[in-house]
Amino acid sequence: MNIALVGNQNSGKSSLFNSLCVTKQKIGNWPGVTIEAKMGVIKNTKHNLIDLPGTYSLIPYSSEEEITTNYIQNNKIDLIINVIDVTILERSLYLTTQLKETGIPMILALNMCDLLDKEHLKIDIDELERILGIKVVKISSKTNFGITELINEINKDKFINKKIFIKHDVDIEKTIANRYNFIDLVSKKVLKKEQENSNNKLDKIFLHKYFGIPFFIIIMAFVYYLSTSVVGNTLSILVETILANLISITNNVLVTLGTSNWLISLICDGILVGVGSVLTFLPQLLVLFLCINILENTGYMSRIAMLLDKLFHWLGLSGKSLIPFIVGSGCSVPAIMTARTIDNKKEREKTIALTSFIPCSAKLPLIVLISSFFFPNYRGLVSVSLYFLAILLIIFLALLLKKRKNEETYFISELPKYQLPDFKYIFKDTLQKCWDFIKRAGSVILFSSIIIWCLAHVSTSFSFTNDISNSVLAFIGKSISFIFYPILRVNSWEASISAIQGIIAKEQVVASMEILASGNSNLFVTDTFNFFTPLTAFSFCVFNLFSAPCISAIATIKQELRSTKKMLIIVVLQTLFAYVLASLISLVGGLFL
Repeated sequence: MNIALVGNQNSGKSSLFNSLCVTKQKIGNWPGVTIEAKMGVIKNTKHNLIDLPGTYSLIPYSSEEEITTNYIQNNKIDLIINVIDVTILERSLYLTTQLKETGIPMILALNMCDLLDKEHLKIDIDELERILGIKVVKISSKTNFGITELINEINKDKFINKKIFIKHDVDIEKTIANRYNFIDLVSKKVLKKEQENSNNKLDKIFLHKYFGIPFFIIIMAFVYYLSTSVVGNTLSILVETILANLISITNNVLVTLGTSNWLISLICDGILVGVGSVLTFLPQLLVLFLCINILENTGYMSRIAMLLDKLFHWLGLSGKSLIPFIVGSGCSVPAIMTARTIDNKKEREKTIALTSFIPCSAKLPLIVLISSFFFPNYRGLVSVSLYFLAILLIIFLALLLKKRKNEETYFISELPKYQLPDFKYIFKDTLQKCWDFIKRAGSVILFSSIIIWCLAHVSTSFSFTNDISNSVLAFIGKSISFIFYPILRVNSWEASISAIQGIIAKEQVVASMEILASGNSNLFVTDTFNFFTPLTAFSFCVFNLFSAPCISAIATIKQELRSTKKMLIIVVLQTLFAYVLASLISLVGGLFL
């Protein structure tokens, strides 16, 4: 039997899919999490379950809704499981009435029933079944309540499917009004609200038209403070100590085994120093991912997207643009792909072009390195200032790209209920993101570190050398160092080479600097990089944060825009903009410092 899982966005469909099929699938609190149909087999049965993208109506307004509508109209479906959030019954029944009119047998799954008491709601299931003429099952995909009963109802293979009467009119608006009148009647008969729920009380604070955005700024500042200062920095020192001991032990073992000097240098000063320099910042990334996941799962991030929708329209963007920007704090690649959920082509392309300005996790090592050394007492403040600088740049560039007339688009999203996060899921997802980061360090960073070490230890006459200043890498660096003089105020081929490495992977900037500093983690006290001042270090950081993203992100931009020309324009203009901005900071700052 082919069963379609249909419901509004944020109704808990993906979570229910996972409970029924015991499969791993991303669960989120905003639209676009499920952007294509997913299929599985319900446990202990032979029934195929298709998880369709969230939709509010069978009249599609977005690419996700179009996928769902087309699937229902053009595929053989034996049963529809309509998942609705019971705490917003009235707003969820519009789709239910449309699905009833398709004539396909249906079971109504009232999800989030564990929240009924908390929301001071009571629902008459028997009356709802009588009016709608279908089987209604109370469930909670979060706690697995009612899942067994739902599977039992599916296995009966005989479904109640009485017709409901909603008068259709030639005037579409009258038909819509009739549908809403029917829904209002149903809600009044089956649902009782005893008092104002806690969500409304919290929304008066977090969605306040004056204080909502300041609250968001304070929350994000606190997240970065925890990540880069209090918790993350303490754990990073521990990891750095462990890695330093590992390098020392490895070096001693290799010497004892009689390993040649060049191989010892490659393993210790190239591979372990390069990869280790990035892994040192893993605890700070872990704290950042954990905090963002908690904010997502509590339902807060969806509200911020809704709150900023008007501002984004003023900028010529969509409210949905906030989603890629937030995802971008983790990695630019999935963030750019998330822009697919934006229906307007111009808004989608602008969002893709601006997303890589958000400091991703790969850029965090450089932010932490510079803020910790040059601004030890204000490292959290400096770190978050770079994040908000990115926001100001996005606003400036969005206004610059905005045309006078924009096609009106709307950000339609059902706000999820505030809820305690599922910490089991959060920890799993956070660990998965950290593991992805480790794999990246073990592949791209490893390969790049080996290349850097080899170029740094091969002379221009192509013989092995320990004098890095006479190496092939130095020759290349000295040829381009003049380009970075306006930013650094000196000709440093080492810093220039490290900045260029950021095109491969932003983490490689720090890894390259440590290799060129002969593995000394105190980079800015070495002869190689002691020319840096707080101003030039900040300028150098700004360039690396806002210049062209890594190769993976560039490839994704090309894929999503389906144009090599547009991709090249974005990459070149972004790099030039970052260069001019960093140079101005260094120049203007030098006049006052």
